[in-house]
Amino acid sequence: MSQTDRTRERLIETYRKKAKHYDITSRLYPVPGYPQRTQRLRAVQALGLRPGASVVDIACGTGLNFSLIEQLIGPDGRIVGVDLTDAMLAQAQHRIESNGWSNIDLVQADAAGFDFPAEVDAILSTYALSHVPECRDVIAHGAAALSRGGRWVVLDLKVPDNAPRWLAPPVGSIHEWMARRPWEVVRAAMQDTLDDLSWTELFFGTAFLAAASRSSANPAA
Repeated sequence: MSQTDRTRERLIETYRKKAKHYDITSRLYPVPGYPQRTQRLRAVQALGLRPGASVVDIACGTGLNFSLIEQLIGPDGRIVGVDLTDAMLAQAQHRIESNGWSNIDLVQADAAGFDFPAEVDAILSTYALSHVPECRDVIAHGAAALSRGGRWVVLDLKVPDNAPRWLAPPVGSIHEWMARRPWEVVRAAMQDTLDDLSWTELFFGTAFLAAASRSSANPAA
């Protein structure tokens, strides 16, 4: 089994265990009191959504972004929620039914292999894309599917630039994540495939908000 396959299997196992109580435990991520909801709101606002817009939420989990998006796109808009884990999508479906939303489709798929719908208005990923080894490819595939002026927004965690390297544990997935420095990959991929990249570091450099648009020209592959 390749390293990518091992990472994928580890993620599935982890989130199957977390799914039932994820909405509660996520409030403690990455540490208790972290301003996660405020950051999610900033990310959704950065999409520049209008009523009737179509949005793909990559690694949507239990659908924590759905209500924020729904407020902006209204019943005539459309959300496609994509996640790797069946148990997380089951919780997302429960959220959809509880709120009476009829404009959300859920897709179980690996982000790296997801076939983005054509001419989508916006793509969002929150606290997830940095865990996808093929995040560069995901950015590129999404960029190619965006409509003219469409927005790609990524909110995720990072290591502050001035953090000493010895803070990383010697083994384990966190060490692997820090060694990969996926936030740099995301930034480079968005610069290569989109226009007008905005990069904002949040909460003392422990997170970033990246937003970029597709111009009239085709983005680079």
